[in-house]
Amino acid sequence: MIENEENKEDITAKEQNEKPKEAGLEKEETTVEEKLKETEEKLLRSLAEIENQRRRFEKEIRDAFEYGGYNFAKESLSILDNLQRAKVSIKNDETLKNNKDLEKFLKNLDVLEKDMVSIFEKNKIKKINCDKQKFDPNIHQAMLEIENDNVNEGVIVQEIQPGYMFGDRLLRPAFVGISKKKSSKNQKKKEKND
Repeated sequence: MIENEENKEDITAKEQNEKPKEAGLEKEETTVEEKLKETEEKLLRSLAEIENQRRRFEKEIRDAFEYGGYNFAKESLSILDNLQRAKVSIKNDETLKNNKDLEKFLKNLDVLEKDMVSIFEKNKIKKINCDKQKFDPNIHQAMLEIENDNVNEGVIVQEIQPGYMFGDRLLRPAFVGISKKKSSKNQKKKEKND
């Protein structure tokens, strides 16, 4: 019996020595598992970030292809504006009105203007239609208000400078005059008093 007791003590001592080792292994295993989960999460985040970056680059490439000429188009509008101003100026010049070659010259300017408009349309640059349209602050810029009782309030009654779109982007807003109702003297006095 004494031997059995000694064996039991040895076994108990061995078990106690092994238990901390097993507990340490479990701690190491959980830390390895945690590290594996952390690494997996970092990898998934990195892959998601790479995918987002790829999509951003693809969008930037598409935009550069579609709208790369935006600045050039915006600056080219001044050529068309100057051409139209020149036509008006020449037509209104008293000394040139008596010239028999004036009509030929104006026809040539018309041809140039039509060619420019055609080139713009081929390159997705389109004039904004303003005639009798409701004022839209996204594409129009109100320059003045014109009193008019024959038209609803907020309707465009005059186009001062045409606006243009480049595809679905605003290239230049249309400068317009919008209608407003005529106000009576009594209404003006009330507004001043308020």
